[in-house]
Order: sequence, then structure tokens, then C-alpha cells
Amino acid sequence: MKVLTSPSSFGQISSKPFDLLMASGYEVINNPYGRKLTEDEVIEIAKECVGIVAGVEPLTARVMDALPNLKVISRVGIGMDSVDLEYAKQKGIIVKNTPDGPTRAVAELTLAMTLSLLRRIPQADAALKNREWKKQTGNLILDKTIGIIGLGRIGRLVAELFRGIGNPVIGYDPYPNTEWATQTGVKLVDFETVLKTADIISLHVPGNEDKSPVIGAAELEKVTTGSYLINISRGGIVDEEALYTALSSKKIAAAAIDVFVEEPYNGPFCDLDNVILTPHIGSYAEEGKLLMEIDAVNNLLEALN
Repeated sequence: MKVLTSPSSFGQISSKPFDLLMASGYEVINNPYGRKLTEDEVIEIAKECVGIVAGVEPLTARVMDALPNLKVISRVGIGMDSVDLEYAKQKGIIVKNTPDGPTRAVAELTLAMTLSLLRRIPQADAALKNREWKKQTGNLILDKTIGIIGLGRIGRLVAELFRGIGNPVIGYDPYPNTEWATQTGVKLVDFETVLKTADIISLHVPGNEDKSPVIGAAELEKVTTGSYLINISRGGIVDEEALYTALSSKKIAAAAIDVFVEEPYNGPFCDLDNVILTPHIGSYAEEGKLLMEIDAVNNLLEALN
């Protein structure tokens, strides 16, 4: 029996995920391309597979129809946008993900991004590497109000990290955990209040079902002038054209973006000095990444068995 491990970096930190599969008697087919697979490539490589340890490749109805032996899709990560969940259900294909694995890594990156934006660390680094001794004057995080949109696992941990360094935190979630908010000192408010009052807005939502932006031009008009925006959630959560306009006009002082509508990204944000761009590395901490891979393999094995 064969299993495809499709994430391009799968097993690079440790062989343990492969070892678990092989110890259970499965032949492992690893992604040979070192990048995100296309539909055609998944169909070609996984044609005899009973399971896929999945990345973000498109697992569409067409792909599933072309894989007659497929019984389980186990996603390394949280997002399921690339999987046709309804069709998988119709086909009787079990779909799993790893909601806990990336939580700490994404939350810590959010904190790192925030401090980097405020103290202009990337700009100082870039100038010095260009042999330019230019001291950047940034801002303190002290007394800044952190506004978190989306208080799931990641959003709650982000809130706790900021509360841990003494920041006031407000948050919005359509289904808030009021007991947790009371215990941690997070003030629950509505969506518009976060936009209008937070100094730093951090997004941790899955997005709208119709793929429309959660933050568009109208929402950016409501934010406090000179505030900061961080998106380590999903590409398309923020209208990229509207955010570019807000950054260019300094309505938004600076932004940090880890996710994009089109990836790899090579768009106009690359020309701005007041934005930090990273290539979708939210979960790319060794400890968290390995945990996700092991969890995904265990989910697959449990479902197959």
C-alpha cells in the first residue's frame, strides 16, 4: 500500500514521519518536485495511493475521481481551502488536519512581526548590509492596544503573549470564549471597535466562505491613522490593492504580511519600505513543523487502520 507525502519540505527536519509510515507497512512516495504540486502531478504520483499526507496542492473533485484507491487525506496544517471537502464526503474519503501543530509557531511569528515593525528592524538590517550606517527610530510596544480579529487557538495564544508583556488586548470573534477572555484580561468587543481603536491589528480568521476580503477598503478607512496591520492568517483575508493604497498614503503606518492571494508573491508590496513580507512561513519553526508532520501521519494511520 502506498502513501503520498506531498509537502515539498516534508521530512526534512527529521525522518520520524517517514519512519512511522514505513513501520506500519506503507510504501512512501515523496514529492519529487520540491514545490507545490499541480492537479496533474498529484494524479500521476498518487494514482495507486490509499492516503495522502497533504500540503496545499489542489485536491479537487477531478483529482479524487482519478485516484480510485484514495481513502484518507491528512493535511499538514489547519487550512482546508485546497481540499474539496464536500466532494470528499460524497466519495467517502476521510479528511483530517492538524489544528494544534502550528499554533505556537504562528503566534510567536505574530509577536516577532509586531516588534520588527515597531522597531524597524528589517530596514536597519537592510541599510547596514548595504554598507549604510543609518539609525532607525521606531516605536515602543508599551501601552499599544492590540486588536485581535479571530480568537481561535492561534488568536487566543497571540492575545496571551501580548498580555504577558503588559499590553491591553481587545478582540473580536463571532463565537467568543467569554470565560477565557475574563481569565486572561482580554476585552471582547465588536469587529468595528477593533478597527477603530486598536493600535496594532492582528488577523487570525479562516476567511469568508465566498472568498471575499474580511478587510477591504471600507474597513481600512475605519482604522486609526498610523496603526499597524498584521496578516499571518490567509491570503485574500485583506484586499491587497486596498492595503497597498493605505500603506502608500500612510493611513496604515506599516504592515506585516505572510500570506498572499497568489503565491509565490511578486507584486507591488515588494516596492514599499513600510511592509515586512515573508513567504508563508507561519508554521516554519522546526519544533512546530515536525509536530504537525507527525500528527498528520498519525491521523492518517489512525484513519486507515
